[in-house]
Amino acid sequence: MATSIQKAVKSESNASIVLLADKKTKWLSYNLSEKEVAYIQTKLKADERLIVINQFDRIIFVLIPKDKKERFTQLEDLRASGNKICSALNAHKQTGVIIEDVLNDTEAALALAEGIALSNYQFLKYRGEAAKEKNSLQTIAINSKKLDKKDLERLQITVEATTMARTLVNEPQSYLTAPKLAEEIQKMGDTAGFHVEVLNKTKIEALKMGGLLAVNKGSQTPPTFTIMEYKPRGAVNKKPLVLVGKGVVYDTGGLSLKPTPNSMDSMKCDMAGAAAVACAIYAVAKAKLKYHVVGLVPATDNRPGENAYTPGDVIAMYDGKTVEVLNTDAEGRMLLADALAYAKKYKPELVLDFATLTGAAAAAIGQYGIVCMGTADEKTKSKLKKSGHNVYERLVEFPFWDEYKNLIKSDLADMKNIGGPVAGAITAGKFLEYYTDYPWMHFDIAGPAFINNNDSYRGKNGTGVGVRLLFDFILNATK
Repeated sequence: MATSIQKAVKSESNASIVLLADKKTKWLSYNLSEKEVAYIQTKLKADERLIVINQFDRIIFVLIPKDKKERFTQLEDLRASGNKICSALNAHKQTGVIIEDVLNDTEAALALAEGIALSNYQFLKYRGEAAKEKNSLQTIAINSKKLDKKDLERLQITVEATTMARTLVNEPQSYLTAPKLAEEIQKMGDTAGFHVEVLNKTKIEALKMGGLLAVNKGSQTPPTFTIMEYKPRGAVNKKPLVLVGKGVVYDTGGLSLKPTPNSMDSMKCDMAGAAAVACAIYAVAKAKLKYHVVGLVPATDNRPGENAYTPGDVIAMYDGKTVEVLNTDAEGRMLLADALAYAKKYKPELVLDFATLTGAAAAAIGQYGIVCMGTADEKTKSKLKKSGHNVYERLVEFPFWDEYKNLIKSDLADMKNIGGPVAGAITAGKFLEYYTDYPWMHFDIAGPAFINNNDSYRGKNGTGVGVRLLFDFILNATK
C-alpha cells in the first residue's frame, strides 16, 4: 500500500518535520533551541543543503533547495533529497513527517513529498521476516498555503500507480503468468472504473494474431490479449489515445537462448511496458481525468519448449504481413506488431507503445532516460518531452531515417525480425512502424525499467518507469 500523503493539521506537532526553507529563514520561530539554530548556521556557512537535527523523539530536517537554471532539475534534486530523508526517518522508526513549506513553494513541497513516498516503497511479499523489515514511515503531511486538494490527490494516485507497476515488475513469473497479469489488470479496472476485456487463446487464434501466437508456441501457458478502455463523459479528445504495452512475463530468448548471468535472471521485468500502460490508465481513471484512453497488452512468456518457433520460420501476422524470424529473442516486436495493427480499429489520434525492447537502447543511454522514436508531429513530441522533464523520465529521440528500413528487408518474407549488428533500437522501431498508419511514438524502456542497484527514489529492481510520464502527459492534455 502506498504511503499516505495528506494535508498537515495542527495536532501533529510531535511529528518529525522537514523545513523547506532558505538561508534567511527565522529559525527560532520553529521551536528550535538557540544551540540548534547555531548548529544550522554553522552548516549553512559550510554550504550544506540538508541539515539533520535529531531530537530523539523526532527529527528536524532543514532543506535548502539548490539554485538551478532549470526548474525541472531543481524539483528532481528535491525528490532525491526526499530519498535521503526517507532513509533517515525509517532508520529512526518515525511513523510520520510534516513538510513545512517555509518558501511558499507548493510545487517544491509536492516534489519533496513524491521523493519521500516513492522511496518508501518495499516489495516484501516473499520475505519471511517482512513484518520486522517493513518501513515505519506511514504518512507524509504537507503544510503549504497554496496546496490544492486536487494536486494532493493526483500525487497520491500517481505514487500509488507507480508502486503498483513496480510490484507487477518485481513479481516472479511463478506468480505473474500471462493470465495472471490479465487478472491483475481486471482488478485495476474494477477498482478505478475502466472497462477491461481479456481475449483468451481461442479468440487470439480467431483473430489470427500470428506474432503473439508464435512467441507463445514454446509455452504451456496460454497467451492473453487485454483490452482496457476508459471513456469518461465529456472527454476532451474526440479520438482516443491508445497505449500499447509489451507483456512478455518472462523471456528466456526462446530457442535463441539468453545467457543466464546478467541477462535471463532479470527477465521477469520484460512486461514492464504492460505494467506502465495498465497502471497509467489506472491513475487516469482514478483521477477522473476527462480523456479517452485505450490500452492494449499482448502477453505471454517466451520459452524454448513445446513447439517453439524457430529461427528461419516465416510468420503471418495479424494484418497479413509476413515476417522471417532470424532471432526468437527479438520476440517483443512480434507481439507488439499485432497490437499496433489491432489499434487501427480505434482510429486513434495518437498511439504510444512502451516496451523493454532492446539491449541496444539500454547500452546507448543506460538507466538515465527513455529511448523514443516515431511518426508523431513535432508539437506532440515536444509535449511528450516536456512531460519527460516534468517527472524526470527524460526522453532521448533517436533518428528514424528511412534508410534503416533497408536493414530489415528479407529475401523470403515482407521483412525480418532483426536488422543486424548496428542501430538495433532503431531497426526494432522501424519493424514496428510497418504496422502503424497513425501518429505514433515508440518508447524503449529497457534501460530504466529494472535497475540492479539503488537509484535514489526509484529504488532497486522494478522502477515503474512510464507511469508518471504518461499521467503527466494526459493530465496536461486535459488542461
